[in-house]
Amino acid sequence: MEPKNIKPIPKSIESKIRRLDKKDCPAQKGLRFYAYLTTLDKELVKITVAMRNNRRGEQFIKQVAVHGVYSDNCLVRDLEYCYLGICAYRVGWYDEGIHTTRPYYNDGKWYPTPFKYYNPFAKVVNVGYAVKQPDFKYSMADKYDCACIITYLRTYLEYPQTEYLIKLGLGKFAQSKVILKKVGTDKKFAKWLISNKNTLANNYYYSNAIVNTYRHGTSLEQEQAKQRLKIELRQNNFEDFKRTFGKGFEQLCQYITDKATSLSNYQDYYNACTYLHLDMEQPKNRFPHDFKRWHDIRIDEYATAKALADKEEREHLYEKFAAVAEKYLPLEYDKQSVFVVIIPHSPADLVREGNILNHCVGRMNYDQRMIREDSLIFFIRNKADIETPLVTVEYSPKSKQILQCYGESDTRPNAKIMNFVNKKWLPYANQQLQQIAA
Repeated sequence: MEPKNIKPIPKSIESKIRRLDKKDCPAQKGLRFYAYLTTLDKELVKITVAMRNNRRGEQFIKQVAVHGVYSDNCLVRDLEYCYLGICAYRVGWYDEGIHTTRPYYNDGKWYPTPFKYYNPFAKVVNVGYAVKQPDFKYSMADKYDCACIITYLRTYLEYPQTEYLIKLGLGKFAQSKVILKKVGTDKKFAKWLISNKNTLANNYYYSNAIVNTYRHGTSLEQEQAKQRLKIELRQNNFEDFKRTFGKGFEQLCQYITDKATSLSNYQDYYNACTYLHLDMEQPKNRFPHDFKRWHDIRIDEYATAKALADKEEREHLYEKFAAVAEKYLPLEYDKQSVFVVIIPHSPADLVREGNILNHCVGRMNYDQRMIREDSLIFFIRNKADIETPLVTVEYSPKSKQILQCYGESDTRPNAKIMNFVNKKWLPYANQQLQQIAA
């Protein structure tokens, strides 16, 4: 793609963009992106345009990015990627009279950059243009709603079977290379998709879960649960289980799925057994028939043994715990919400929380994790009843993520509480953590 060959926005396309913008953004405020398809140097390209109004209501529109089906690089002009709590872009409008000083990225020149960058989501106003091109006549691009049509068309060139999935009503998998490769090499799998298309279309399943269900003759729910466990293992850094189970991790996932428990619960059980010097190579210890019963027994035995071992160090333990709590006190939350977040100040607070909510926070080694600052425990309470335990959160100051969030008897909190934890407290906690580090 040569920048010199980029033509101005066609009048018909500009009219379509302005009509769509008036419909989608009636307030006519803020930065907006739209796109259109055209041909540049005999290549199908998507040209992204930016729109903005000044204070007098004057509307400006200009081309800011060009992405081609066959090009490794895209072209970018007056566009900058930035991180402002969420992924965002900014556009320079100095020549349009909006900026008082010219931003460093706003010189009006086109620059090449790798394809994956500077590709903001933008509605394409002439998506039918794609299927008029010989290479994409059967791509179903005009029937498929995707984040980036050029990325989809690239996938179509490599895997023409995307057309088959879209016609089946399984467009959600049209860019899954795992599914596409399998459809292209296994006709029986394609027939299996047809027989299960209603279930697949109406529910969300991981691609690997779908392929494994077909291969093993298991249920989709079972394979989906196993995939969730693998993702949890990867995201929450259960390194001990990776080393301990190795290839046997598949069996562990199957066991956890069958027992309707969680990887975290099993880790607590496994750590308790290890502390008690039980032989975890024996199936009766590794995979007890009644997991819940033996989980509770081993946790109680662990708590007793640990209490005796730590008796002499308890005073020192309380001092260290209190120091960590004081350090991370700014992460407590008491703002405009029906919920508050408080940090425990002693191991006894963890024990009380665990006893009332009937979970492991007071019986496993969460106090030691907190002292080492591997993870921190926080209590979610109703502001109107701050003394009564409601939900317990385990937070990693290293990854700045929620590791666990459970209510009574390890139940998942309702959507209102989860929204508060993820949308209000977590961003606030991460911001406070940066100030502590500074």
